[in-house]
Amino acid sequence: MIEVKNLVKEFSTDNGTLRAIDDVSFKVNKAEVFGIIGLSGAGKSTLVRCINKLEEPTSGEIIIDDVPILELNNEELLKHRKDIGMIFQSFNLFMQKTVYDNIAYPLKIVDTPKDKIKARVEELLKFIDLEDKKDNYPAQLSGGQQQRVAIARAIATNPKILLSDEGTSALDPANTKSILELLKKIVEKYHMTIIMITHQMEVAQDICDRIAVMENGKIIEENTTDELFKNPKHSMTRSFIKNLGSNNSETEVLAKDFDNPIYRLAYLDSNYKEAVLSQCIKKFDVDINLIAGNINRIKDKAVGYLIVEFIGNDTDNAIEYLRSLNVSVEEVKNE
Repeated sequence: MIEVKNLVKEFSTDNGTLRAIDDVSFKVNKAEVFGIIGLSGAGKSTLVRCINKLEEPTSGEIIIDDVPILELNNEELLKHRKDIGMIFQSFNLFMQKTVYDNIAYPLKIVDTPKDKIKARVEELLKFIDLEDKKDNYPAQLSGGQQQRVAIARAIATNPKILLSDEGTSALDPANTKSILELLKKIVEKYHMTIIMITHQMEVAQDICDRIAVMENGKIIEENTTDELFKNPKHSMTRSFIKNLGSNNSETEVLAKDFDNPIYRLAYLDSNYKEAVLSQCIKKFDVDINLIAGNINRIKDKAVGYLIVEFIGNDTDNAIEYLRSLNVSVEEVKNE
């Protein structure tokens, strides 16, 4: 549905040319939640602003439903933007308008008849569970409620795509969870495609079908969410995963404290409940020293992790056996 090809965005600065987006390519499927994660300055927000052409790319292609967005004139672009909704970290509500009028605003812009505006706004108020707040002003709402209104406004015209630029970053954990559940409902009911820009791996793991990791304007790794957690390839990705609250962030420090190499084992739903280490010890001449472990929930799946030390003469065969059971085995090294 969305295809980005060799996208480049450069800015002129006092120190020369800054390449904020550096030859980025990816595809997003219909009704998929695609996460773009990275540290501040990685280029995430610039990238999402290029997708709806709030920023003019320097070069490359953006194709949405077979339409080359960068080739559209202003009139064609305005028409196409009706199919793209956007939510922001700061909510961006009209503080002088009621909840009802905030949601109705994009419908009025496109000259929707009054009776249809009323029906759609009431439908969305029910959908976001704020029917009793329709006459309130944003200042009378909590942060989570304001973001719900912002989301309802963003989807009022039934866009095909919803862009979320750090849409949960200003919220506490409880409200973040609530907003993510709302976004899941949007995909389920309206079949929208969502691109999530975030620096929070816990957000990406909870909602995204696939994740792209950005660093210095480039996508350095992309995979399905469960495979990315199971077997991260890049040090930046591993750093994001390690810094989750449920992960042990000392594993790389621990690596130098053991006489033998230590390994990170990752299990998917198919085998994280199985006693694979016990079977391994019985089959091969090895002992296994358990150092750390946890289980992460990835949407409706689970990925289990163990940090272990193999001791014995049959380590290579033991590792190959685990891999044959679809257990990812990667040596932990200090970086």
